[in-house]
Amino acid sequence: MASFKVRKYRDEDEELVKEIFALGMSEHVPTSFMHVLKQPLTQMVLMCIFCALLTSSKSFLLPVLAVTLLLAGIRQLVSYLFTSYIDTSLKDDLKCIRKTYMEKKDSCFWVVESEGRVVGMVACLTSQTEECLELKRMSVRRSHRSLGIAQELCKVVENFTRERGYKGVILYTSVVQTDAQRLYVHMGYKKIRDFVFPSLLAKVFNFYIYEYRLEIQEVTGG
Repeated sequence: MASFKVRKYRDEDEELVKEIFALGMSEHVPTSFMHVLKQPLTQMVLMCIFCALLTSSKSFLLPVLAVTLLLAGIRQLVSYLFTSYIDTSLKDDLKCIRKTYMEKKDSCFWVVESEGRVVGMVACLTSQTEECLELKRMSVRRSHRSLGIAQELCKVVENFTRERGYKGVILYTSVVQTDAQRLYVHMGYKKIRDFVFPSLLAKVFNFYIYEYRLEIQEVTGG
């Protein structure tokens, strides 16, 4: 089993951190595509197109081809949306990680190192909820999952939050990130609300965002 250590971010980690983030987000394209296909509206549109073309053309090949092309288009759209989100994030808080996370009060960014290579990351930032800090940008390379790294990163953020006197940690994850949801529940987080991502396509396809919160328990001496 590969060993690992968590340390604070250094400027030389920038490119690897951005790579891990982009790869991690791209992994959600297939599950998001399947989520779209499961929506009643999507299935109704596909069925209507298929039946209409089948009736009008009296050919089975044409509607099959049309639906196949439509599915490819939906897949491409989902991929484009994730690529746009990645690009926006890289131009936003990840543009200058030191300025965003390391130079602000009650904020920090950590990376996980294994055999001299950065394989994971997590960040913590002040939130709109004054009594909580927000866990952000947690991601672990696929090759180093199931080693307890994500759990350790959650504990790092929890301890950081406790040391600074905040009452809780909040985070946001999406409906398609089921592995992340299971992890957070395992680590003691509770889902406190859900809402549709603020865009027209998200509303059409019921792309929900979930907010989780971890209550910080004070450590008492024995």
